[in-house]
Amino acid sequence: MTAGKATGRALKDYRRITVKIGSALLVDRKSGLKRDWLASLVEDIAALARGGADVLVVSSGAIALGRTVLGLTARSLPLEESQAAAAVGQIELAGAWSGELARHGLKSGQVLVTLGDTEERRRYLNVRATISTLLKLKAVPVINENDTVATSEIRYGDNDRLAARVATMMGADLLVLLSDIDGLYTAPPALDPEAAFIPFVERITPQIEAMAGAAASELSRGGMKTKLDAGKIATTAGTAMVITAGTRMSPLSAIDRGERATWFAASPNPVRGYKTWIAGNLEPAGRVTVDAGAARALRQGKSLLPAGVTLVSGRFARGDTVAILDPAGTEIARGLAAYDAADAVRIAGLKTAEIETVLGHEARAAMVHRDDMVMSRALETETADDPA
Repeated sequence: MTAGKATGRALKDYRRITVKIGSALLVDRKSGLKRDWLASLVEDIAALARGGADVLVVSSGAIALGRTVLGLTARSLPLEESQAAAAVGQIELAGAWSGELARHGLKSGQVLVTLGDTEERRRYLNVRATISTLLKLKAVPVINENDTVATSEIRYGDNDRLAARVATMMGADLLVLLSDIDGLYTAPPALDPEAAFIPFVERITPQIEAMAGAAASELSRGGMKTKLDAGKIATTAGTAMVITAGTRMSPLSAIDRGERATWFAASPNPVRGYKTWIAGNLEPAGRVTVDAGAARALRQGKSLLPAGVTLVSGRFARGDTVAILDPAGTEIARGLAAYDAADAVRIAGLKTAEIETVLGHEARAAMVHRDDMVMSRALETETADDPA
């Protein structure tokens, strides 16, 4: 299915596009940066920019490139070597992007972020302001996780979800994930020769998520699962997404030529502004399980009251993001906790009138207020094209 059939639009019809590039596309494990491929991609980006689109790039490859420059083997690196490789690779990568974009009269700006830069509200707003200014000044932002300081406990771990966060943060209407696979299949095609290609997904449901496999390359951390996680973040906020193979030359032009790709529809009722930040939080600090009555009330637009809470888990403070689960353990919403974890445990299951007695002070009626909550899009009924 071509772009026109799936969405009725070509890439040039989108006003702001975030493009994510995987490490294996940019870097050859032996020879280093794939300069010819990068040049063809930048030519595509320049064409979109000339057409009036804002293009943001989320580029993997710093560690992969740095380890090639430093002569490190393809084995798993200890943290210190990984961070050193990132430090070397970032310089090489930024220079390559800057040089290629300059050939087309385009300026570029490097933005390195960590998980906390998008999960903490104030830092999120700071990153958004920086990228907004770059776009106003007609510079192409080239964004990557700051692997020189990130550790396994405080990292995205993949640039698919980072790209989705950037796309929603900046109000992009399309997220393009260039990968080493040409789209979503009913099962990992490398493992199942009968796997059927899916050209269009209306909603990312648990059934769609079950089709995901593991990472396909030692140079990349992601896999189809992280791409679907990215899709949930993006589509919930009103950003359409497309997954396609980036292994061919001029991969963005290839999408419009009708090369195979899977398109994901944006939600017809997207969350906006403040709630976009809530919905996009990657790792909730805690989880709150509710009974069936509370789940129904949440779907009707009500706040979460302590009386409907059956279980509280995790370590979170007031204002942290928590996932809200129904009795079956399915996430139905995310929101900002009005209590820290210790107090939430104490008041779970209590009626509003009983809370002050237990806590010893006047307290809020809601454990998560509806104004600080976003319902999960997975609650909607799946509608997808038949596999091709």
